[in-house]
Amino acid sequence: MNSWEGKKVRLRAIVPGDWIKFHENDQDSEGARLSDAIHFPRSDEGTKSWAELQAVKGADGDNIMLAIETLDGTHVGSINSHSCDPRNGTFKYGVAVFRAHWRNGYASDAVKILLRYFFGELRYEKVTIHIYAFNESSIRLHERLGFKQEGRLRNMIYTNGEPCDEIIMGLLKGEFLQG
Repeated sequence: MNSWEGKKVRLRAIVPGDWIKFHENDQDSEGARLSDAIHFPRSDEGTKSWAELQAVKGADGDNIMLAIETLDGTHVGSINSHSCDPRNGTFKYGVAVFRAHWRNGYASDAVKILLRYFFGELRYEKVTIHIYAFNESSIRLHERLGFKQEGRLRNMIYTNGEPCDEIIMGLLKGEFLQG
């Protein structure tokens, strides 16, 4: 069994050729708003350079950005670990699936793979995720994965003409292993 494979997807390093899917995804403003923010437009060359940098960059400690692809090799999104604190055993992550591939269980499978690795191989004890309050699909996904709401930060982001709250959800290693 490959540690980086789940039931539906595998996680892999980003390669320069991934720029095309990332660039297409950049055109989805609503998807961008749900994941992060709507950024200024980026040129083809800018996206190519970004993908090339990601392809050679690799991990920074336990912080990494990986591509999500289906078991048949279709690139469907990305997942990244960040704010990794091995001393305290905590980390965060972000996951984004391209709109054409929503509602197929790919995000859930990718998250499980990442959590299995961080909890089972790197000795982390807790994961925290920050979700914009209007991203109800992500909140429901994380509830299904066993995450508990731990807090709500009021007016943390400004998007679509108004301030919005940010939900903080957490999952302990023991809770993941019981799930």
